Amino acid sequence: MFLKTKAVQLWARRLHIYISMALLFVVLFFAVTGITLNRPELYVKSKPSVSEVTLTLPDALITSGSRPFVPDESALIAFLTSEGDVSGKPSAMEVFTDVEDGELIEGEITLDYKGPGFNASVYVDLINREAIIEKTHYGAVAVFNDLHKGRNSGEVWKWFIDITALLMIFFVLTGVCLLLPKKKTLSNSLVWTAVGSLSTLLIFLCAVP
Repeated sequence: MFLKTKAVQLWARRLHIYISMALLFVVLFFAVTGITLNRPELYVKSKPSVSEVTLTLPDALITSGSRPFVPDESALIAFLTSEGDVSGKPSAMEVFTDVEDGELIEGEITLDYKGPGFNASVYVDLINREAIIEKTHYGAVAVFNDLHKGRNSGEVWKWFIDITALLMIFFVLTGVCLLLPKKKTLSNSLVWTAVGSLSTLLIFLCAVP
């Protein structure tokens, strides 16, 4: 059988070992955060930390956009991120202005930042040229839980989760490949596979509402 050949067994053993070491701390991370996600009442802060920051917008920022009295979106976001010490992915700006005879009567901008275990609401008063940032931190456990789910953690982290999942699949498959030539170990392993699979199915059918 092809899978039992010496070359295949050699590479399966190498991949199994190297993948297991590469994923050592990653698997521990996802295992621990699996527990914290399953029991949020024990590990997640019931009262998040909320703080507020008020910034004065520079005159150059107000006139940087193509619309009168409305800042350029990228320039405003860069200013808020650096001066307001906020992280996460910003939303698109929602802008309301009322201009009469070239004079700004009323103007406001709202946007949000969202990141793992964190969000911020931003309100910009274009009349007073002030930005009010309300930041909410949900604690370190909430950060780890959001990373586990890939929530508000960016495209690169999502790819990291996908690649990690693929490596876990390779880890399982190489383990199966290594078991095939060992008849005694294989038979015992198949028994435990059946026990684990049937137990999971029975719990799902009998205990899940």
